[in-house]
Amino acid sequence: VQLVESGGGLVQPGESLRLSCESSRSIVSFDTISWYRQAPGNQRELVASMSTRGGSTDYVDSVKGRFTISSDNAKNTVYLHMNSLKSEDTAVYFCYAVDWTNKGWQRYKHEYWGQGTQVTVSS
Repeated sequence: VQLVESGGGLVQPGESLRLSCESSRSIVSFDTISWYRQAPGNQRELVASMSTRGGSTDYVDSVKGRFTISSDNAKNTVYLHMNSLKSEDTAVYFCYAVDWTNKGWQRYKHEYWGQGTQVTVSS
């Protein structure tokens, strides 16, 4: 499975960006897809996540009302729409997908990461 992010770049505070995460596999084959970010010197932080089948979403408090996670199943792509960007949003953004499989009585978690895309918010 490959997850390929794109759409990062340099923007000024208050501007918008849309990140894309294209999957080599059907989006609905995963249980959840999320966006994480990591700024220099910081731990990787969960930004937004969505259940691929139920459609429920969740966001870290710092981006609520500004970021939206969505998907286009026909394109096997998940998006992160980022509005009103702030300097503290500067980070490398990663796409992360999870699916679970059953073997007998055991469940196995499979995790997939993209390579990341840089978002820099600066005047």
